[in-house]
Amino acid sequence: MGRLTKTIAGRSVEREALKTQEERLWKLCHAPFTFCMRCICSMSVTVTDHPSADKLSVILTLVNTILDGIRVVELTEALAGPYCAMLLGDLGADVIKVERPGVGDQSRTWGPPFVGGESAYFLAANRNKRSIALNYDHPRGAEAFKKLLAGADIFIHNQPSLASLQKRGIEPETLCAKNPRLIYCSITGYGFTGPKAGMPGYDILAQAGTGVMSFTGEPDGGPMRYPIAIADMTCGMYGAMGILAALFAREKTGHGQVIDMALFDSQLTWIANVGSSYLNAGASPKRWGNAHPNIVPYEVFRGSDDRYFVVGVGTDALWKKFVVALGAQNEIGDDGRFATNAERIQNRAILVPLLQSIFAKKTAAAWLEKFAAAEIPAAPINTVAEALGDAQTHARGLIVQLEHPTVGTAKSIANPIRFSTTPVSYRLPPPLLGEQTAEILRSLGYSAEDLRTMRQAGADDGTADSAQNRT
Repeated sequence: MGRLTKTIAGRSVEREALKTQEERLWKLCHAPFTFCMRCICSMSVTVTDHPSADKLSVILTLVNTILDGIRVVELTEALAGPYCAMLLGDLGADVIKVERPGVGDQSRTWGPPFVGGESAYFLAANRNKRSIALNYDHPRGAEAFKKLLAGADIFIHNQPSLASLQKRGIEPETLCAKNPRLIYCSITGYGFTGPKAGMPGYDILAQAGTGVMSFTGEPDGGPMRYPIAIADMTCGMYGAMGILAALFAREKTGHGQVIDMALFDSQLTWIANVGSSYLNAGASPKRWGNAHPNIVPYEVFRGSDDRYFVVGVGTDALWKKFVVALGAQNEIGDDGRFATNAERIQNRAILVPLLQSIFAKKTAAAWLEKFAAAEIPAAPINTVAEALGDAQTHARGLIVQLEHPTVGTAKSIANPIRFSTTPVSYRLPPPLLGEQTAEILRSLGYSAEDLRTMRQAGADDGTADSAQNRT
């Protein structure tokens, strides 16, 4: 953690006259413990007074929250939008999740498993957020929503109907005209343009429509869906990347912009290499199961204990080391049919069974130990439990633990970005539905009486503000 120390001579300085850098630091000392800097970092301030020396020492310690002071208003559900917003929250942004009263994000019901009344699915993508339950179709709710948007740096939504957005006055043209610095990010199935614009989109539709499923699976099987929501997560990551780039552009232009993200577009990036083969050579991919179309051996094998592992022999130099580690120089090392990768591909059907017969003589652990010693890329096929319990997982701090009011300790997979001086931060557990409604409305200038009136009118769900119960 970097440190910057400044000493300001003189104790009695008129705050209204502060103009120099040192004097501005004095002002910062009278701000809250953490404060925002537009130069993408924040600091915490400790003040030490030394009357005998008649000096004030101001020690500024970097707090390492890159997006401190950036407010995100998130009107999304499921995974792509929530994941995008969570990534920004991990970087220090203040993320306010707007949810439907009494219902909330649809992923709150996606279970089992449920823990403490919350779905594990929802817990996965909603840390570092505050939740406001707001009926934005009610006049008072709509008023509060627009006040919230007026102070936002970023607005993320996943409503595919442009007509619906226009009805509520939250389409890009209206919001960006009112707030020219706003970065408006739409995440939908197919985007705002093209013949499929406005159609509903789920991850499985994107996997199917982009061709990914057509070449996924065993050679003699049918199309196969990836068992995780790769379109959603990819779109969320690209969305966050676009937002960060737009924030950087705003520093130069002073203006925000509209980002039109689509699950279809994002998923199509997954066929980059096979797409290039088709576009440039007319070659269509086929299903290879766990094998690689261009490298042999590069697939799954099984030891004598029926434990599976993978080996990736990506070069001919590695092949020679691999053969030595196998102790199979005479059996396959001197066989010209396997001398080069091109020849191994041509003779795949002969080589792979030979390798499997060798692997069947020892346990998977024994082979992995040999390969590690020989620096040959190989790994066990872990279960999820084994992966989360792996020493590497814990050494890298890849499991986040946050205290939650009903769950106890809410655990999630950490953000994989490793900054040297401004690391990601984990401040808030996934919120209960509307948990910070009162807190957020008060910050918008609503009084206690206003909150009661809105509650009675159905503009919010009346969820008590329990933020003060958090430690």
